[in-house]
Amino acid sequence: MTFKKKKSLGQHFLNDNSVIDRMIEAIDFDASMNPFLEVGPGEGKLTAGLLKEEGIDLWLVEKDDRLPAMLIKRFPALKGKIIHQDVLRIKVNELFDQPISLVGNYPYNISSQIVFLVLEQRANIPFMMGMFQKEVAVRLASKSKSKSYGVLSVLTQVYYDVEYLFDVPPESFNPPPKVWSGVMKMTRKEEEPEMDAAFFKHLVKTAFQQRRKKLSNAIKALLPFMENVPEEYLDKRPDNLSVEDYIRLAQCKLV
Repeated sequence: MTFKKKKSLGQHFLNDNSVIDRMIEAIDFDASMNPFLEVGPGEGKLTAGLLKEEGIDLWLVEKDDRLPAMLIKRFPALKGKIIHQDVLRIKVNELFDQPISLVGNYPYNISSQIVFLVLEQRANIPFMMGMFQKEVAVRLASKSKSKSYGVLSVLTQVYYDVEYLFDVPPESFNPPPKVWSGVMKMTRKEEEPEMDAAFFKHLVKTAFQQRRKKLSNAIKALLPFMENVPEEYLDKRPDNLSVEDYIRLAQCKLV
């Protein structure tokens, strides 16, 4: 059965088997026995590929109320493992008693929100792989001094190693989106830096609100709450500071 795609849910169903094969190859299944949660399985193309992996504990989360019944019919083994819910309302620690790996062809209209969900629940999500609008995927993996480097880059890379894997053209989907897509993966770092995480987030967001100004002007309102700020940082623009530089700045917060 073929469903009319809902624009409101950002539905573009992946139908290119070669892309699916490359996505699955990007997962190191041997490194983790964690359950896998696939976001927005649609008609189940990626699901079918994942289920070929021996011993995988696969769960699905799908918001579209038309799809769970079809998915259960196609994949009887997943009965009782399809979560009919908005992924943005998911609380991993309430659904699983162990960390999970997140995979999927993520809806483009909520892609950044999904990343922030992962960051907030990073203690329970050590690995994430999937497809985003190319612009977002590139931004996640970008380094300092590039045009696409920004808030999302820094807030993600402080906790995860991010790797951009490959481009995906519009014709790999039904219906084809108007933009290219990109597949990336994120592997959580073993340790988090010692700093005030809330201040770090506020600092980064404040800095990039005025990314064309010197840092001394961009974070002027925060400087009274900081000490021993490296002078060489203050003359740089926010997009010329590395993730490590922002960690150092956050550690300058007055106790």
